[in-house]
Amino acid sequence: MVHQILALPRTDARLLVAIAGPPASGKSTVAAEVARQLTLQGHKALHVPMDGFHLDNAVLSERGLLHRKGAPETFDAAGFTHAMRRLSTEDEVVLPAFDRARDIAIAGVIPVDSSIRIAVVEGNYLAFDERPWNTLAEIWDFCTFLDVPEEALSERLVARWRAHGLDDEAAHARALQNDLPNARRILARRDPARRP
Repeated sequence: MVHQILALPRTDARLLVAIAGPPASGKSTVAAEVARQLTLQGHKALHVPMDGFHLDNAVLSERGLLHRKGAPETFDAAGFTHAMRRLSTEDEVVLPAFDRARDIAIAGVIPVDSSIRIAVVEGNYLAFDERPWNTLAEIWDFCTFLDVPEEALSERLVARWRAHGLDDEAAHARALQNDLPNARRILARRDPARRP
């Protein structure tokens, strides 16, 4: 993937690389490694997670969506799209991040300055064929989709929830009732250009 990114036509604008896929497909790991490899090769890159655009739990509760956290409608899609447009055109942008341990988005913690020439963005809905997410396709200079079998996703999701302190039963319930339905929706509605 690094070679494909480096082969892209260069302009003065920052390159935006999108790594999309369902929850627990390995997006964060891949994005961090791609950014590291690009930087090692002299092309300063930064891993940019989409998760900082989660709506707050209080907002989700008010909208009756807390039980669906992670679904496309539980993110600030317009804010994310606007931030990505800024990231592609402005030298300096400060982005939010998500603190998984506290289950909260935190504003203004990812500074991106003019030295960052490649942003490696990762998230569930970067290649999602529903509005407004599908407008992102025109922003990406490169986009890939991590396609992982559902059985592997299920195992990883249960392990993730166990690592966050849930017991076995609660971890399985969280994966089965929310994360896997989100994963199925992502797979079913991914951009046709990203389908096998």
